[in-house]
Amino acid sequence: MIKQFDSSYAGHIDMENVGYLGTPVNARRYSNERLIEAHTKAEEQAKAMDRLGYGALWMAEHHFQPEGTECLPNIVMLAVHLTHLTKRLKFHTGFNITPMWHPLRLAEDFAVADILTKGRVVFGVGRGYHTREVETFGAPLLDQEANRELFEEQVEIIMKAFNNESFSHKGKHYTLPPEVPYRGYTLKDLTLVPRPATLPVECWQPIQSGSARALDFMAKHGIQGVIGGGSAEGGAQARIMDAWQAAHKKIGIDLIPGERMAIGFQFHIANSKEQAMKEAAIYYEENMKMFGELRLVKALSDEQIEAMRDPRLAANVKLPRIEDAVAAGGFLAGTPDDIIEQLKALEARYPGLSRVTVAQPLGLPLSLCLEQLERFATGVMPAFKG
Repeated sequence: MIKQFDSSYAGHIDMENVGYLGTPVNARRYSNERLIEAHTKAEEQAKAMDRLGYGALWMAEHHFQPEGTECLPNIVMLAVHLTHLTKRLKFHTGFNITPMWHPLRLAEDFAVADILTKGRVVFGVGRGYHTREVETFGAPLLDQEANRELFEEQVEIIMKAFNNESFSHKGKHYTLPPEVPYRGYTLKDLTLVPRPATLPVECWQPIQSGSARALDFMAKHGIQGVIGGGSAEGGAQARIMDAWQAAHKKIGIDLIPGERMAIGFQFHIANSKEQAMKEAAIYYEENMKMFGELRLVKALSDEQIEAMRDPRLAANVKLPRIEDAVAAGGFLAGTPDDIIEQLKALEARYPGLSRVTVAQPLGLPLSLCLEQLERFATGVMPAFKG
């Protein structure tokens, strides 16, 4: 049963001239003053969501994006700040890109955030998808196998640090502690100081392809999963849900369909489905321009990717349309009743699903973001009370 609605915000600023025929992503450059606006947008959305009864705001760690697309480099620090502006809303660090951190620095930072906010900051990990970010920090991404190998070892270390009064680790990338002399003895173990006050630590991770290796790893460590975008569409969603249950079954855990999972959608509410799609289309297209070639959208041809980069080509190439995403179930558009109907059907398919995340596509102005959050809260959420 759906009991909680969240929203997500990756840090985009208000954008002009959006859509396939608008300014190419690589041609966007904003001043530092404009890029800072992403933090103001986070503040305003958090305050509105707290007032409207949402459960949590999910934010994403990203770096080096003068295009204004994802501008929140330290979501743990930002989450602590946002708890000071709100009363009850939780903040998901969804997701800290682990390969760009030393795992113990990330564990320490989160532990401090957990203590200072009395559990209102929630932990999340991800592998990353921007080469500009991950490779710049000296971690692999072009080599996907190396990226996953590093990520898995880092998460192992973080979980050891969270869950044990003292720990040690020897792996391919880390030997912790180093066996060095210290105050008359040789180091054999470490203690994270402080450890989180809220134990066990609630941890979330995004699911893209839903490979058996990834789902088995998450099940082993008790990490909960989030699916969104193309992965939230009908066929992909069902396949991932089945694989998720199977991964837990291997370790003796029987899950109700949808349990330990969240599903994320983009949405837009208007007086009709047609009007909603018309209003949101250019922002959906801007979203596709940004993410189309970053492994986050189902396979696109080279011709389609080139057309997304160049508005002179876009008019003559068949590109993904919002109507397709709405039909596939990955984008919720229409009246509140239309969206309630879709979510009630989702609830019936996955009775273990307790939370849904809704967000607006890239570049949407703050005023429209706040309006849409209010319309969803007042028009859709009451149908799921209790």
